[in-house]
Amino acid sequence: MMRRELQGAAIALIGALLTQCAVGPDFAPPAAPDVTRYTPEPLAKSTASAATAGGGAQRFAGDLDLPGQWWTLFHSKDLNSLVEKSLAANQDLKAAQAALTVAKQNVYAQRGALFPTLDANYTASRQVAPISEPSDFGAGSPTFNLFTAQLNVAYAPDVFGGVRRSIESLEAQADSQRFALEATYLTLTSNLAGAAVQEASLRGQIAATQTIIKIETDVLGVMRHQRELGDIAEGDVVAQEAALAQVEQTLPPLQKQLAQQRDLLAALSGGFPSDLLKERFDLAAMRLPRDLPVSLPSKLIEQRPDIRAAEANLQSASAQIGVAIANRLPNITLSGNPGATALAMNQLFVPGTEFWVITGSVTQPIFDGGTLFFREQAAKAAFKQAQAQYRSTVIVAFQNVADSLRAIQSDAIALQKAVASERAAARGLDITRQRMQLGDINYLGLLNAQQTYQTALLSLAQARAARLADTVALFQALGGGWWNRQDVEPEKPVTIGDVFQ
Repeated sequence: MMRRELQGAAIALIGALLTQCAVGPDFAPPAAPDVTRYTPEPLAKSTASAATAGGGAQRFAGDLDLPGQWWTLFHSKDLNSLVEKSLAANQDLKAAQAALTVAKQNVYAQRGALFPTLDANYTASRQVAPISEPSDFGAGSPTFNLFTAQLNVAYAPDVFGGVRRSIESLEAQADSQRFALEATYLTLTSNLAGAAVQEASLRGQIAATQTIIKIETDVLGVMRHQRELGDIAEGDVVAQEAALAQVEQTLPPLQKQLAQQRDLLAALSGGFPSDLLKERFDLAAMRLPRDLPVSLPSKLIEQRPDIRAAEANLQSASAQIGVAIANRLPNITLSGNPGATALAMNQLFVPGTEFWVITGSVTQPIFDGGTLFFREQAAKAAFKQAQAQYRSTVIVAFQNVADSLRAIQSDAIALQKAVASERAAARGLDITRQRMQLGDINYLGLLNAQQTYQTALLSLAQARAARLADTVALFQALGGGWWNRQDVEPEKPVTIGDVFQ
């Protein structure tokens, strides 16, 4: 009976060695959310338009794909130049690339655990045998040399798939790093485009402020002349001087923001603030893309690098459950040591000096104070944590797209109203200045007209920039088109020659 049981156990062990199943759950990617659109109401086909530069209507195209170099859609040579320079010099991008290399090398290292290990060992020693004891090495001097050469072969069959689950976990971590690299790439290009738009906006606001300063300076000159003629009181001139000073006071903060924006662009491009940045950004030099690709919600989870990274983290956590289960099961180790030993080096490989040892062992954890059990429970809890983080990432991604779509539609209307407001305010200011010269109205009417025009002019510059910034945000929310990039070099396969370099 005992012999039959031993035979059955041996057959089961051989079968396990041949099949090498992998314990733990087999990972399946989460299904796409059952969502057909980003907003409760259907998305309009296009936005509002305004009769001004950068005021054209934008069309939402569900059948349009996002190019890998999406920033070229703004037709800005300076932006294209800055992005190209930054992709080559930005240190965050270089760090992300190095992190991906680390993750890949860890995968290659873990794959080595599937193969036997082979070590060569050579030992030479000189020994003295105790004189009081008989010596087998001759009746002469008790001093002798001993030379030993041997190979150490060891193999641990991955019977329950613990090693393969470890490899799966590391491969998933490498995928996560790959998409983290894509996220870094997208963040960099989006920040560059956003910073360029912000610089253009600040230049527009500075230009608008300088226009207002010129207008108020001209008005002040007229008022001073009228005071000399006795047509107006000194108090009206002083009030205009105060109004001019208030407008001039708004200029330094805008200039400060512009200088800081230039510092940001220099840093993003891998340089220092002291470096001369030749690229310059103005609203007039940036074209608003007309057609906006809007991916289907079911495609968004494939396009967003943060979602793909979260999915890879989920798979890594799933594989770790298998690793934890395998650690609680028997561990089989096979080893062998062939070699030779002799008293002289030239006799090391003659017949009669060889030896060999073959060893097989099975280790089954019996009691460890619950360590392995609780590690398995921790791995299962980590999987649930990764599941929740994945779902949260998906929800935030859909929110990003919805926010961008609403901003694009709303800011298009805002630009339309800003154009109408600026034109009305300009006409009102011209009429008020004429009536002021004729003495038809008092100074307070002119002051109100100046302030209204100042607000309208600044709002127009901000509204034009907002549409550009909204478009950048949408391209970023949709994933940045990394799947269409042409600048990614194919991964070089690892060969045996690489291992023995």
